[in-house]
Amino acid sequence: MTTKTFTIAIDGPAAAGKGTLSRRIAEQYGFHHLDTGLTYRATAKALLDADLPLDDEAVAEKMAREVELGGLDRDILSRHEIGEAASKIAVMPAVRRALVEAQRRFAAKVPGTVLDGRDIGTVVCPDAPVKLYVTASPEVRARRRYDEILGKGATADFDAIFEDVKRRDDRDMNRADSPMKPAVDAHLLDTSEMSIEAAFQAAKSYIDAALDRNA
Repeated sequence: MTTKTFTIAIDGPAAAGKGTLSRRIAEQYGFHHLDTGLTYRATAKALLDADLPLDDEAVAEKMAREVELGGLDRDILSRHEIGEAASKIAVMPAVRRALVEAQRRFAAKVPGTVLDGRDIGTVVCPDAPVKLYVTASPEVRARRRYDEILGKGATADFDAIFEDVKRRDDRDMNRADSPMKPAVDAHLLDTSEMSIEAAFQAAKSYIDAALDRNA
């Protein structure tokens, strides 16, 4: 029985396509998948549900250590107010340490794992044999989010979404703890003018080559 695992680290900004790509890769190879952003959202939801403050690092860390990674509901955790709360606790070093520990435990699952987030290749799994950085221009990402909201029958303001995307990028890239940036050995996939299928085929070629090297 093998205990060897194979980790694929996927980073990049919001709405670049990394979530869709990550789930497709996990399905292709039969690997476990974790959207690490949901771990911060789950912590935030636990605080909100318990009517606890979002500015108490010790309380937030305690909640972070109790998050169950196996039961993260994307639909519930995608709510806007949860995202806003998550952005407040995600800058807390103690919360990040607690969730990084949990993410690393997840990454050890066999036969392999796909983790996507902002700091997987640089902080969580710096030794991952495959690192991808999936990005797209802010305009393209805002348009995707806008079209997604309209597709669900809701109304949206493109300019507001565009400003939100730029604000989030600035926060993620310039935070003191674990800023979002490509790992030095990450493969860059710019999906601004690339279909998900093309991105998947490019990623697959990198992964297959690494699997061959690790065989």
